[in-house]
Amino acid sequence: MAGEDSPRIVVGVDGSEPSKEALRWAARQAELVGGSLDAVVAWEYPPSYYGWVPEIDVAKFHEQSDATFAGTLKEVLGSEPTVEVRRHVREGDPATVLLDVANGAELLVVGNRGHGAFIGALLGSVSFRCVHHATCPVVVVHAGGDRDA
Repeated sequence: MAGEDSPRIVVGVDGSEPSKEALRWAARQAELVGGSLDAVVAWEYPPSYYGWVPEIDVAKFHEQSDATFAGTLKEVLGSEPTVEVRRHVREGDPATVLLDVANGAELLVVGNRGHGAFIGALLGSVSFRCVHHATCPVVVVHAGGDRDA
């Protein structure tokens, strides 16, 4: 496993196919460079409409996000990943959370669009913001491409 001084790669995970491809790509890259992986999921309160705010159990919402996140990591990386993986489950705007975690990282990897994107978008709002505001290089991975390329 990677040491404390090894390259740190951050990857955004939201359960969408592009984010799963980004996770696969980031794990392979971390393995190639002897680095570690910081896998990040961000969650936000559902939007309120007309002043009505639904009652939310924050602990339960966080717990559900973490369980879904753990399932995605296991699905993509298996039960014993070949690289060190640190999980980050944070409340907040996904792009802001990713940029914060990626501060000081060697690389930030995101899918080209996640669950919030509209059909046909080439670059989602989160990946767009990351590309334009990250302090490290950013790789945007498209789902459905040739994994061996």
